[in-house]
Amino acid sequence: MIKDFILPDIGEGVVECELVEWLVQEGDTIAEDQPIADVMTDKALVQIPAPFAGVVTKLYYAKGDIAKVHAPLYAVQIEADEAAPVAASQPETHAAIQTSASQASASATSVEEFLLPDIGEGIVECELVEWLVQEGDTVVEDQPIADVMTDKALVQIPAIKAGKIVKLHYRKGQLAKVHAPLFAIEVEGGVSAPVSHVQEASAAAVNTAAPAACAAVSSEPARQGKALASPAVRRMARALDIDLSRVPGSGKHGRVYKEDITRFQAQGGAVPAVAPVAVASTVSTAVASAARGDIVEPIRGVKAVMAKMMVESVSTIPHFTYCEEFDLTDLVALRESMKAKYSSDEVKLTMMPFFMKAMSLALTQFPVLNSQVNADCTEITYKARHNIGMAVDSKVGLLVPNVKDVQDKSILEVAAEITRLTNAARSGRVAPADLKEGTISISNIGALGGTVATPIINKPEVAIVALGKLQTLPRFNAKGEVEARQIMQVSWSGDHRVIDGGTIARFCNLWKQYLEQPQDMLLAMR
Repeated sequence: MIKDFILPDIGEGVVECELVEWLVQEGDTIAEDQPIADVMTDKALVQIPAPFAGVVTKLYYAKGDIAKVHAPLYAVQIEADEAAPVAASQPETHAAIQTSASQASASATSVEEFLLPDIGEGIVECELVEWLVQEGDTVVEDQPIADVMTDKALVQIPAIKAGKIVKLHYRKGQLAKVHAPLFAIEVEGGVSAPVSHVQEASAAAVNTAAPAACAAVSSEPARQGKALASPAVRRMARALDIDLSRVPGSGKHGRVYKEDITRFQAQGGAVPAVAPVAVASTVSTAVASAARGDIVEPIRGVKAVMAKMMVESVSTIPHFTYCEEFDLTDLVALRESMKAKYSSDEVKLTMMPFFMKAMSLALTQFPVLNSQVNADCTEITYKARHNIGMAVDSKVGLLVPNVKDVQDKSILEVAAEITRLTNAARSGRVAPADLKEGTISISNIGALGGTVATPIINKPEVAIVALGKLQTLPRFNAKGEVEARQIMQVSWSGDHRVIDGGTIARFCNLWKQYLEQPQDMLLAMR
């Protein structure tokens, strides 16, 4: 029996994704939960697993194509005795947002359970980070309901219907099960049977294809302002110089798909009309400006959480900045001599392991920089573990994974952890445990070319340092002679409620000593 695998809803209102890589070929025999494809959404790289075993008979997309959520991704031939369970799970199990009616009344309100969608990569549970609503709240369709943390990223779960929240099934910090009820919502009017988003999408596609529906869409006035579309659709519109606000959308709430742009272009609507002006250069500028238009995109997922945390940090912590110059000539030479011997695919011996280990040694003498204060700043906790975070510019936004227990690790062990965390962050698959329990952070802005910064403290930590780029600059030696040295600027931000300028200066001087004179760091290590 041949069955189509329906691409599940991957959360956050994602309606399409790019097919990055097929991990199987037509004719391959696959096992249950075997990875089938890597797809790129607006927030992360997601791996799609097989829900059942069989033989792949058809791959519906080529590498680089845009795959539609709730549409067939591939076809698989399964054994006859597996047909029944597959029928039961498709599309209900893998169409990621489902509803089940608890009452079947045609006029009264009904309470429906929202089932936590399959968020990809074979994930079976996720942590409930934050409820964005409370029981009794009235919500509208597509309103954010909760933030959940998966193994790869922070995901925002939206409401699929308007109504009143009756029950929140999990508390903050608990693990929510995929395909289990997340919350209950009371909606107007009963339903006779559960309706999946796959059925809704199919109905929308049929209605769009009907001539009457096409006529109705065409008769609507052109939408002004922002258009509802994914980033991939917006890129296509920009490449074709098409104003998305003039394209009739065939999706829900007027969402514009790539087929809508192709249809609009075929009908001769690609070039908007522009009033003639006297100067030819002004005409081309006006046409280009009208075609481009403003792009409005929602801030969601990791970026939304980062924005919220940064605002809270600067609003509640009195920041102050301290800058210093490090001469890393000797450390650079030591690292170069060790790199060829100790670097591998699993261990990248960069400068960061030395910075972290030296910082940990300095923290033992200045524990206040490895502390945390409570909300009203009446208690301070000196953290025993040196969990040093590093800011990583990942595909899903700024992440700050941390290396646990640096005080107990060698430089090579720290380097191995940094390599692992960097690879995970850049692929958007950092485990929640790697993002928790940080005690102090490092931001390496120098990797992008900056020299001085004023970093924002990663609350509830009390200090963060930004590393500038390493520069070869002229400096005077002890004999008064000018020579080329490897110079780096570092910029500290401290919580002035618990750290004063003298403390951070003395701490930074000790850290500087360990880095400028690596032999002192080696002697201080136990």
